This record gives sequence, C-alpha cells and structure tokens, in this order.
Amino acid sequence: MNVLTSKVYTNDIENVCKYDLPWQKLADKSVLITGSTGLICSCIADILLIRNNRFESNIRLVLAGRSREKIVERFKPFEEGRDYSFAYFDAVSGNAPETDIKSDYIIHGASNAHPAAFSEQPVETMLANLLGTNALLKMAAENNSERFLYISSSEVYGKKEGNEPYSETDYGYVDILNPRACYPSSKRAAETLCAAYSSEYGVDYVTVRPGHIYGPTMTESDSRASALFARNVVNGEDIVMKSAGTQLRSYCYVIDCASAILTVLLKGKCGEAYNISNPKSLCTVRELAEAFQKVRGGYGCQYPSYKQGA
Repeated sequence: MNVLTSKVYTNDIENVCKYDLPWQKLADKSVLITGSTGLICSCIADILLIRNNRFESNIRLVLAGRSREKIVERFKPFEEGRDYSFAYFDAVSGNAPETDIKSDYIIHGASNAHPAAFSEQPVETMLANLLGTNALLKMAAENNSERFLYISSSEVYGKKEGNEPYSETDYGYVDILNPRACYPSSKRAAETLCAAYSSEYGVDYVTVRPGHIYGPTMTESDSRASALFARNVVNGEDIVMKSAGTQLRSYCYVIDCASAILTVLLKGKCGEAYNISNPKSLCTVRELAEAFQKVRGGYGCQYPSYKQGA
C-alpha cells in the first residue's frame, strides 16, 4: 500500500506543514533530496510535496535516486514533471546528480542505512558515504547553494560506557578494523568532509544525527529491529530475537524526525551538528519486541538462551 493513501500519515504531514517555521526561505527555491525513497528522506519529500500542494509555495523539488520507476511509484498521486523532477544519482559512482536545475538547498540522505546492507556491502557503504557526499558538496560549492544538509547518524558516537544520552560532543570507540565500522567510520569522515568544504570553499552546511527512526515509510528491505518486528506481527509470525535485547534505545517517529530535519535546514547554525531523538521514547530492544507482540496478540517472542559463563 502506498503510504500516501493513509489518512493518519497524511494528517500528520499536514500538521507539520502548519508548523511555525520560516517556510518562506524555500519559496521559489529548488530543493534536491537524495535517498528520496528511503525511510527518512521519503517523508521529507512528502512534507514538501504536500506543503506545495496546500500552500502553493512553488518549491521546485528534485528527487534523486537510481530508479525513476521506483520514485514515480513511491510518490503517487504526485506526478513527475508537474510536482517534482527526477535526477539520476548513484552515490557510489562519485558523480553528481544528473539535473539541469541549480539546487538552492541540498538534503543528502542517500546511504546504506541498515545492518544487512553494512554486512553484505561494506565497500559500497563506505564509497556511497564518501564519494557521494563529495560529489554533492562539490555541486553545492559550484552552485553557491544556500545550504547543504547532511544526514549522518548517531552511530558516529561509537561505543560508550553506560546508558546516558549522547551529547553532540561525545565520541566513543569504533573498531576501525571491523568491516561493520564501514558505516560509522564513513559517516564520521563525511561529517569532516562537510566541515572541510565549509572552511575551504565557503559551503554553508548543517548536520543531523538521527537515532533509531521508525514509521510507515520503512521499506521491505529494512533489516533494523523495529522494521523486522513490524513485519513479523503483520505477517502473523513470532518475533525472533538475536540477542537478549538489553540495549537501551531512543526511538523517534519518522514524521517527528523529518520535521526536525526541516527545522535544522531552515533554522540551524552553519557548521553545527544536531541529534534527533525522542527522550520520552526510551526502551530496550526486548521491550520493543514485547510491545509489538502485545499489540498484535496471539504470537510470541523467542529469546536466545545463555548458559552460565558462556
């Protein structure tokens, strides 16, 4: 089902469109979004499309990706050419999006962003985060774009003792010889690349670091726990835990995340990084699994067993 047919989802989007933000900054401007069919950026695109439709803001939206067909299908009933333009973009290639439209604002969210992708494609994950970001920053510098927004990740913080919330200046250990570090290491490097372009070429940029995001824009290929658990209960399956699930996480609804990103785009301070999470939505992975199971009912959670001293 296309998420834009959900009245609950579109009502939430329309509420965001009424937020007291300096929307006028985007009027008659072009906004390029990469990763536009992903969990977060598809929601950002929905907000801007519906904002245009309701308030005639004349935002020229460019949705970038590798598949025109996938974008056209995802954003029905909006139409390519009327409501947005398509630009071919493969972040791994290191080439800029194929578009003749000068981008006033760039929102860069194209990246492998779930565990299965990190495991299966560590090389492509790193190249997308480095080469793709470089191509877009170069475009921003050449076009004298008004702002470049980089969607990083809370994984840049690495491992830290305890369960205290991260501040934007907390950086822990990352094992750089572990292929799984392809994601946090390249995200860290991409953030530094943004700072370098700002220092050397004057690019105005901001960075956001989303935590654990969930919502109806999750895709079928998403291997994060929240997406897997949701599919399990919809399909009438038991939730199978791969660990004891004691990790404490902060979950944030995707529309809250997207609205926070637009707030940073329009009001954030150049060169700053901003965490995006919900301090009122803290739970362990096990508690999340049990909450899904209770809502569905009739199915259980399977947990691994551990032997003393194992």
